[in-house]
Amino acid sequence: MRAVGKPLRPLLDPLQVEALVTGQHTDSFAVLGLHQHPGGKGLVARALLPWARTVAMVDCASGQVLGDLRRVHPAGLFECVLESMPQRVPYRWRVETDAGVVEVEDPYRFAPLVTDQDFYYFCEGTEEFAYRRLGAHPRTVEGVDGVLFTVWAPSARRVAIVADFNGWDARQHVLRRHPASGVWEIFIPGVVDQALYKYQVLAADGTLLPLKADPFAHSMQHPPETASRVLLREGQYTWGDSAWMAARTAQQQRPVAIYEVHAGSWRRRQQEGNRYLSYLELADELIPYVLELGFTHIQLMPISEFPFDGSWGYQPVGLYAPSIRFGTPNEFRCLVDRCHQHGLGVLLDWVPGHFPTDPHGLGRFDGTALYEHDDPRKGFHPDWNTLIYNYGRREVLSFLLSNANYWLEEYHLDGLRVDAVASMLYLDYSRKSGEWLPNEHGGRENLEAIRFLQLVNQRVHARHPGVMMVAEESTAWPGVSRPVHDGGLGFGFKWNMGWMNDSLHYMARDPIHRRYHHDELTFSMVYAWDENFVLCLSHDEVVHGKGALLDKMPGDEWQQFANLRAYLGFMWGHPGKKLLFMGCEFAQRREWNHDRGLDWELLGQAPHRGMQRLVADLNALYRSLPALYEKDCEPGGFQWLQADRRSLSVYAWLRWGHDHSRRLLVVSNLTPQVHRRYRVGVPSPGWYRECINTDAHEYGGSGQGNLGGVEAVADACDGHPWTLTLTLPPLATIMLLLDDAESDR
Repeated sequence: MRAVGKPLRPLLDPLQVEALVTGQHTDSFAVLGLHQHPGGKGLVARALLPWARTVAMVDCASGQVLGDLRRVHPAGLFECVLESMPQRVPYRWRVETDAGVVEVEDPYRFAPLVTDQDFYYFCEGTEEFAYRRLGAHPRTVEGVDGVLFTVWAPSARRVAIVADFNGWDARQHVLRRHPASGVWEIFIPGVVDQALYKYQVLAADGTLLPLKADPFAHSMQHPPETASRVLLREGQYTWGDSAWMAARTAQQQRPVAIYEVHAGSWRRRQQEGNRYLSYLELADELIPYVLELGFTHIQLMPISEFPFDGSWGYQPVGLYAPSIRFGTPNEFRCLVDRCHQHGLGVLLDWVPGHFPTDPHGLGRFDGTALYEHDDPRKGFHPDWNTLIYNYGRREVLSFLLSNANYWLEEYHLDGLRVDAVASMLYLDYSRKSGEWLPNEHGGRENLEAIRFLQLVNQRVHARHPGVMMVAEESTAWPGVSRPVHDGGLGFGFKWNMGWMNDSLHYMARDPIHRRYHHDELTFSMVYAWDENFVLCLSHDEVVHGKGALLDKMPGDEWQQFANLRAYLGFMWGHPGKKLLFMGCEFAQRREWNHDRGLDWELLGQAPHRGMQRLVADLNALYRSLPALYEKDCEPGGFQWLQADRRSLSVYAWLRWGHDHSRRLLVVSNLTPQVHRRYRVGVPSPGWYRECINTDAHEYGGSGQGNLGGVEAVADACDGHPWTLTLTLPPLATIMLLLDDAESDR
């Protein structure tokens, strides 16, 4: 073992030495590695290796020692003058440590691997693949395997990596700055798969910021830990869904019945500490369950990595990282892949509207308001105590645009449900007078957010034909689901929050009072064609003291179940795609709790099994009958027959698709009164088969009905020449399909 002698005097200026060993030097690439001797003779090799006893420079090709470096500072700064070496050669360090001798590559010997030109589109605000250049990516340079780290921090004075592979020592790996783009980069050899790292950022004013997670990390530590994770084998997944992807087309003309899922509470392993199911376990258990119920799509609440379980994922920090709570990114790919192989689409909740203030997140990332607005009147959300993206900054547009593309491109997702769109559209959203800034025209519309949403929708639809872009938008903003070239926001669909609120208010009323609020169920048809709607009974309706759907229904237990069955029948018969939150399909009684699984034991009780069977039968009819979905988004497939039976609380309407002869009659009786010999007019003769009766015995009802169907008779009613004489069961929806019609087309 070589002796460690007294440090010699370095060639560097003492201020630079001090900056290096204290982690303050802003351009380590200018002094570490191999450089021209300041006197012009030969080269100088310099390394900062705090853990080394001695250091030698070794020729990579021959293994020959080119020179022994001298310790020039006790903190581990080593230096060597190579007077006889006229040019640079590939080299590595041979390092003697307390544990023995190792050879390591010097990250400071490698030339830049990116240029400012590589980030031209990122800085322009049009980049769709920023995640391929920014973040941590495996590279092989000059035959050396390693990882290229790149991060955008334009106002930082210094950026370094602290990691498990450098003992969390920020002095060892300081990134190189590209001033024009504001991107910092370093290639670090020998980084292994699953390595953990963070960025240490020194702000322009000299403030050392809290350690930051990588905004483009594809994986992170399990919360509450906050490090980012290197993935070396992420691209090795082999997809098996080529048939699905090739067949995926525009959704407006297809049945869409969505089962909304919170991955952390659909089911838990109570015997194993109440743990989550993994992505792979969800594939094993969730897919067959959803298939049995007949849904066409699964919609996952946000899975981008988030620090706080109680946010349900709506306050993400790792926008590019599927939550490690449930498994690895490739395991999430497997879940999506297996859904596709079984004919199920997968949608994801996407949150581009705000982000949390956690110190390791995006807030004040380089010491300035980088991702957020600096002015809290535009950059802080008072309801959620979160920060709001600066949609006027071009690099932020690229960050978000690339993220939307990332989930669709890398995980084959079939669409994004965009959260809290209303909060993005209005500058005064949830703000009092004086708490918001008007736009350039003096208005309340957030013009930058509007342009961002239009950009995302245009690019997504162009690059991924057939995906669904769905807006959760709760106001009367016009044209949410109209194309951008027609002045719209460009979404494919919008959640119908008006229908949801009105219909739930109506159903919560005692049936004796419903006659006075009849319009709450008909008003939705006044604006039904203004947008392409999804009828949504989501997680938001069964949490925060709102109670479960079943508990919203009035009456005794039998009437509660009957009301809910009638309501679901009404929903499936109403124009619009369908979305139902998990647990509602079997009438969970307890309000949703993200910390525990659903109450699956309820399926041991007949009323709950009956509700579940009804949902399966509604979905089976919906998927098999074009009358229920082909003209969801146009007025040509719907006609009220009876919209004014206030005193009876009865509603009747017709649905049809492109084939006018396959008409479906829907009748809802929303009182406990049975109506016998009830007349409804229809336009065509023939046999009308009763294909759904929510009062059927198998669903838990009283069994009132029409004995399989009714023949139309020639007798004018409701403006039509033919009449059906029906039995309307109590608190029930029935559907009758014209089987053999003498069509009046």
